[in-house]
Amino acid sequence: MAHADLNGFDIHYDVHGEGVPLICVHGLACDRRAWVMQIGPFQERFKAVFFDNRDVGQSSLATDDYSTADMAQDVLALADHLELDTFHLLGVSLGGMVSQHVALAAPERVRSLTLAVTHGGVQQAGRLRGRLLGSYARHLPLEDRVDNLLYLCYTEAFFENEQAYQFMRNALLDNPYPQPPEAFARQAAAGAHHDLRDRLGELDLPVHVIGAERDLMIPVWKSEELAALIPGAKLTIIDRQGHGVLWEGADRFNAVVTEFLTATATEALP
Repeated sequence: MAHADLNGFDIHYDVHGEGVPLICVHGLACDRRAWVMQIGPFQERFKAVFFDNRDVGQSSLATDDYSTADMAQDVLALADHLELDTFHLLGVSLGGMVSQHVALAAPERVRSLTLAVTHGGVQQAGRLRGRLLGSYARHLPLEDRVDNLLYLCYTEAFFENEQAYQFMRNALLDNPYPQPPEAFARQAAAGAHHDLRDRLGELDLPVHVIGAERDLMIPVWKSEELAALIPGAKLTIIDRQGHGVLWEGADRFNAVVTEFLTATATEALP
């Protein structure tokens, strides 16, 4: 574990493996422990970078609201700190929104862009959902907050497996670095105000959009919309999976991510 002062935040990160860099940007309320199912497969092929966004895990808490564009500057500052001139970029959910800004701000540095269970923008309904998520975090007891997130992220089949459900629930309840409700609300607000749909057509690099058929948090049609807005984007819909596909469907998720990265390696920047 290492950390660096980036944009006024103490950002904690881990680097696993060797080779071409792959920066992984996680979503709402997720710290780098949430990549547990990806660390092994990714480090076999890449120099994989996992970090805690501002307002989660061991990284610093914010004192004011911020945007996904602000969070993107943290990613670029981390790449500078690690002396990564170019890198593959994987963003999941809120991390996918952040990654869109990274690719638009520094397209010459992004070898490929993978956007999983995310969207390019929302309007009033999405802003309402973001406000409600923040309200839930502020007013619900911790156990109800955890169960609400599990409900939004996992499929019916997951809940029928009592052992899996209790394991994941306990892991979240026992997080040694719990995210404060206000920090969760700030992250939710950043995602709720994200909208780059009028700029996504500017992207000119290999892009892979991954959606999940049974996603309740970000419906699959938002992945389809996102892919349609990006010239030449590949779209993969993982069937029978929800928003938590990188955990519940880890083998399939890891396979489609690494397959795309391997296929585009020869087309990427040297």
